[in-house]
Amino acid sequence: MTQAQSEPFYLPLADEVEVFRAAYDARLPVLLKGPTGCGKTRFVEHMAWHLKGPQDDALSTIACHEDLTATDLVGRYLLQGDETVWADGPLTRAVRTGAMCYLDEIVEARKDTTVLIHALTDHRRLLPIDKTGELLHAHPDFSLVISYNPGYQSVLKDLKPSTRQRFVSLDFDYPELEKETEIIAHESGVDAGQAERLAVIGERVRNLREHGFEEGVSTRLLIYTGELIRRGIAPRRAAESAITTAISDDAQVQEAVRDIIDVILP
Repeated sequence: MTQAQSEPFYLPLADEVEVFRAAYDARLPVLLKGPTGCGKTRFVEHMAWHLKGPQDDALSTIACHEDLTATDLVGRYLLQGDETVWADGPLTRAVRTGAMCYLDEIVEARKDTTVLIHALTDHRRLLPIDKTGELLHAHPDFSLVISYNPGYQSVLKDLKPSTRQRFVSLDFDYPELEKETEIIAHESGVDAGQAERLAVIGERVRNLREHGFEEGVSTRLLIYTGELIRRGIAPRRAAESAITTAISDDAQVQEAVRDIIDVILP
């Protein structure tokens, strides 16, 4: 479990802070939906810091992937010397201690992993541990947050209605130009003028989605570009590394992005 000691920077885009806080107070599970790199994880870190404090074990973040099993989350028996000892997984530890558990990109995990959390998301707030026979009641302060990118997922990897309808849902998207400029400047350390140019690049590259380029460029990559520039890399070279070649291997898409960058960056 990791959690930043200083307040994680997050710039609210709407009323997501108030809705999340109300859901936490009611111990309702929360689903965050939005494109990659738009700030979902930072938002969870920010809210955990405010709601649970800056301690290291306040937030447990689990990056889901296709090999993630229920055992990885719940725990397993391990050999210690001549003994077999039970070791809690990260979800079980969070349920026991009252941490906030964040399952990032939940649809990437195996289906049995998704089903596992169902009993934690209703009035029961239970975690069955089949291997030990324990029926673990969640700590009063435990909260569950999941996220995924609905625009990226295939039909086979979409979140099932039986899971989706157990959560309060918050939609995320990339910030509007003014706020994204502020975020880039704060996170990368470039001046406001350079941050605005990078935000404009982001806005125009995302408009390429109208021409078949679905993902656009994340706020995260714009921040990376700013960090390279602040460390002495020429702006266009920084953008080539952190934007153009990072978002696509398609030569036509890359050329369209370069055209945008050449117009905006000196």
